[in-house]
Amino acid sequence: MKFVSCISSVVVLATTTTPPNNQAMAFSTLRMQSNDPSLPPPLRAIAHAPPSHTSLKFTSPPKSVLSLRLASATAVPAAEQAPAAKTPSDSSKKTKTLGLITFDLDDSLYPIDPVLSDANKAFSTAMKNYGYDINPEEIVEMGIKVREEAGPAGTAMSHTEVRLEAIRREMEQKMLEKKLMECAKDWATEVESLTAPLKRSAEKWAKTAVSPSVVESIYSAWERERHHSAERHLYPDVIETIQKIKEEHPNVLIGAVTDGKANPMLMVFSLAPYFDFCMSWEDDAAGRTEFFKELGNVDGNADLQWIYNAAYEKYTQLAQNSKALKNTSDCQEEEGFEEPVWIHVGDDLAYDVGGSASCGAKTILLDLDEEYGQTAKLRFRGVMPAWNTASKEELANRKAMNDAAEEMVDKRVSRMSMLPDAIDEILKGE
Repeated sequence: MKFVSCISSVVVLATTTTPPNNQAMAFSTLRMQSNDPSLPPPLRAIAHAPPSHTSLKFTSPPKSVLSLRLASATAVPAAEQAPAAKTPSDSSKKTKTLGLITFDLDDSLYPIDPVLSDANKAFSTAMKNYGYDINPEEIVEMGIKVREEAGPAGTAMSHTEVRLEAIRREMEQKMLEKKLMECAKDWATEVESLTAPLKRSAEKWAKTAVSPSVVESIYSAWERERHHSAERHLYPDVIETIQKIKEEHPNVLIGAVTDGKANPMLMVFSLAPYFDFCMSWEDDAAGRTEFFKELGNVDGNADLQWIYNAAYEKYTQLAQNSKALKNTSDCQEEEGFEEPVWIHVGDDLAYDVGGSASCGAKTILLDLDEEYGQTAKLRFRGVMPAWNTASKEELANRKAMNDAAEEMVDKRVSRMSMLPDAIDEILKGE
């Protein structure tokens, strides 16, 4: 079936918001559980009946749409129409069209642990080039301290903000130690014997001695190596799998949705030729701040929709300019036209499955075999990776969100090469 036959179909693509029946069943299940006092607060859902139509306009997320907002159908850019109840003629229906497929990046297309390890080595080298002896573990520890000291606002800080602040503080600490040693030598005494006014003066000097441009330069070295390392550590079957998806669905648009700074468009030797856009949680400070503020509050709701609504809006904009939509301006839709399907692929139950499903996407969970080296999921099994800076409270809330999202998984795969078949099964309604 053709992806679409005219420009007018863009209106349908951008305004239809009816969620699939199977999603509605999931929402119903969560609503029935909402009054169960045995469940923790993050799982007590607030039921809302979905409107029949809504404008696909990306705005800051509303409050209290639905607890965890994993099952909310409000303001949802549904990616496909719900199929009618099965009849004897259903078996003759054509396979639906794949319009959009979005991927998470870290631990979905490459293992995050070795990538961060390589980036940290580049960071250490950059530090030494500027005369600082600081190791990556100190930055991680300082990052945890930064978030803890910031209180509720700390959970709203992006990964970049935390790392920049951690780098600056560690550099200031090294400069302070150096200054105090010089003062002690001048006064022929021990550092511990220096007077309080002298120490305060040294602290002020250390703050001014650290140049913001040097901090940015060191961080940039870390980020560049992060992208280079991601290319080197791509799962062996990623490129072949994406190529196959493109071959079988030539009109599909491919996007990335990530909570970090990784961007496939910058991986020019591997992923860049296959991706059409990237949406990062760091692109919208307001939406990110609202999300993490709510995630850090045990009685609050964590909105997982805003980034996926933004990704779907980006898709509709690109689709208007794609060749798949460029027919004559006065043509009509083909008889039996159905909206293209949107599928999101990722390794995180709460973010990838729960967030995208609540926005109308079909979901594929990458619960990959051990040889792939996924580490992010281990956090919810009591194994903390060295790079983790999330608080226990944040992880506890995430775990509750993971549990709520389990029933929203459409397909689960253990190898990347299984993705094309999982996509076909979703398009066939299997």
